[in-house]
Amino acid sequence: MTKRLYKSQLFGLALVLWLAVWAGTGCSKPADYRREADQAAAKIIEQKQFEALGRSEAFSIERPADTLRRRILLASGLPYSGRASLGTGQLELIEHWPEKDYPSSRPDAEPAVGPWNDKQPRRLTLIEALQVAARNNRDYQSQKEDIFRAALDLDLERDDFRDTFAGSLESIYSADLSGDHTESGIENSIEAGVGRQLRSGAALSARIALDLVNLLTLDRASSFGIFADATVSIPLLRGSGKHIVSEPLRQAERDVIYAIHRFERFKRTLAVRVASEYLSVLRQKDQLKNAEDNYGRLLKSSRRAQRMADAARFRAIQVDQARQEELRARDRWIRAQQSYARGLDSFKITLGLPTDANIELDEAELERLAEMAKKVMPIERSGAVPAEPATLGTSDADSPVELVPPSRKDGGPLELEPSEAVRLALEHRLDLRTALGRVYDAQRGVVVAADNLRAELTLAGTAQAGSRRSLSSADSPNAQLRPEKGSYSLGLFLDLPLERTAERNAYRASFISLERAVRSVQELEDQIKLGVRNDLRNLLEARESTKIQALSVRVAQRRVASTELFLKAGDAQMRDVLEAQESLVSAQNELTAALVNYRVAELDLQLDMDVLEVSEKGLWREYRPEDDKSE
Repeated sequence: MTKRLYKSQLFGLALVLWLAVWAGTGCSKPADYRREADQAAAKIIEQKQFEALGRSEAFSIERPADTLRRRILLASGLPYSGRASLGTGQLELIEHWPEKDYPSSRPDAEPAVGPWNDKQPRRLTLIEALQVAARNNRDYQSQKEDIFRAALDLDLERDDFRDTFAGSLESIYSADLSGDHTESGIENSIEAGVGRQLRSGAALSARIALDLVNLLTLDRASSFGIFADATVSIPLLRGSGKHIVSEPLRQAERDVIYAIHRFERFKRTLAVRVASEYLSVLRQKDQLKNAEDNYGRLLKSSRRAQRMADAARFRAIQVDQARQEELRARDRWIRAQQSYARGLDSFKITLGLPTDANIELDEAELERLAEMAKKVMPIERSGAVPAEPATLGTSDADSPVELVPPSRKDGGPLELEPSEAVRLALEHRLDLRTALGRVYDAQRGVVVAADNLRAELTLAGTAQAGSRRSLSSADSPNAQLRPEKGSYSLGLFLDLPLERTAERNAYRASFISLERAVRSVQELEDQIKLGVRNDLRNLLEARESTKIQALSVRVAQRRVASTELFLKAGDAQMRDVLEAQESLVSAQNELTAALVNYRVAELDLQLDMDVLEVSEKGLWREYRPEDDKSE
């Protein structure tokens, strides 16, 4: 019997060692855990997208191994600081790295853009720029990761209300040399348990343990132990009720929705930001072209003035005037070059590209902008316009003066009535939904804080059967699991609310938090109204400015042509020609600025009303008021 038990001890020790090895190198590898977390988060995000937006879309935080930034750096031979600049997949794996194939360094089968040619600049349209930003903007990626983290936090909160299993194995050799005789032995134990937290507040747990002990000295006594117990704990006052127990879970559920709201709002903000910066850079490039043309004209004027002075037709002061304006034009031309280069580099940062990437923007976008503007107002970038409106110029000098203020009557489709625009904004703004949700969160916080003021009364029960074995009880008979001889207890535990200072202060503070949440809603609502109303004012201002600047370009062109003729006829001074050319450049720049401002104001209004839809690829679908009317 003793020999058989001794062999069982060795078998138990071998079993423990084998299970330890299996736990460390078995099927549950780090990659399995990562994929399991990805699946749990993906399921939660898809579910919460429907709750937050009424739709779901593809979502992933995995970045492509062959990013556009990496391709540009390598294809163009641009300098970079190290492997991290090329992406996580290009890092050198450190010692003890858990997954040798993750992050992946293999290029994507279908890269986001085609081959990159470093010999000539890569031209990006506005739509392509939006797509590039969606895949490469760093803040865009961080916002997606915030959603993923919130989903993982929710999964952890849900885990508190799932069945929780636990298991352990022990094999301990011990020796006692303190007495006259050395006592040594082996203890083998296997324990398994399960627990469950109910949303009512009740907590259930049960476990069973098996022991096998054997003395290796003296009489080599051995014994088998088996023990099982179960406990239940039910709060009756403080901490009871589904609304209290599941509050952390409910908040985690709402936090995922808030994160989705923030991301959706960020997508729209980023799209408008990219478009605004794109048009701003094109505006700077147009100013550069105007400055270059003006410099060329003034250079010719300066030379012509010198020739006419040599022929005694001009005085020296007029030559100096022409020369001075030529030098000023050259200075403006150089500054325009550098301003354009700075704007383009800054725009590359917004896209998430290296600042030394060789890209250029599509100048035809300004022409498309003018075509869009013509649907609202009859203008040409060249300055050609139809007959001048009476509000901008009168042909009859004796007609009475009538000041007609601008109105929205002839405005574009987005120049809505302020009340309608505000209504759309309050209806669609996702950050306002979040702010209103925070008020509800604060209200629940008051309820939870009030519950903490109550007395704590808990009903607890336990049931135990069998007995454990250790070396000190190795000579005891083998244990048996006999419920009829078990021990049972049932009790009530009352914690009187005699000391609740911390809870009292937390309860009072919860009302302060509620008041702040309400004030945040009020402030945001007023800011939304202000932003929408200002956007409408900007639209009207930009529209009228575009009309005025178009007429100004026309007048300036006519003025340049006439002063050139008068100069040749000797009826004008060089200063007249120089001033006319300066006015033309200023009018051309202002016309481009007005066109850009009107377009940006349209995008800002759609952003402030939160009606601009942006896909996960960065592509947008603009708001059309007629769609609302058709519905």
